[in-house]
Amino acid sequence: MLDEYEYLRWLSSAKRSLESARGDLDRGDYSWACFKAQQAAELAVKGLLHGIGSPAYGHSVSKLLLHIEAEEIPDGVMQCAKALDKYYVPTRYPNAWAEGMPHEYYTELDATNAIKYAEEVISWIESIWERLRRGGG
Repeated sequence: MLDEYEYLRWLSSAKRSLESARGDLDRGDYSWACFKAQQAAELAVKGLLHGIGSPAYGHSVSKLLLHIEAEEIPDGVMQCAKALDKYYVPTRYPNAWAEGMPHEYYTELDATNAIKYAEEVISWIESIWERLRRGGG
């Protein structure tokens, strides 16, 4: 049985995180835009998992996708997830880098791409949910 309320709670958080990432991009806070894009995708995948009664834990978007057992993950979605996984730690922690600070390493292009990757993951998650809601199991 699907839990639409739980799915929508997580998806709403995902979309708010993505909107926040866009604001960071506009302000030039590129490392934070990358991190929030990762978070948006993570929240969306967890939302689907919670919605189908299969919550999973962890922060790797690509590993979380593997918990969606009834679906074949498109290569493009998995590539986006793996790219986003790389933004979980080094975007925030200075000790992830040999020197300097995270904000010195991320560019407008990085942030723009991260947001696009998150959009692709979220769009795919939404399409899966809609199919499940219509009974397409």
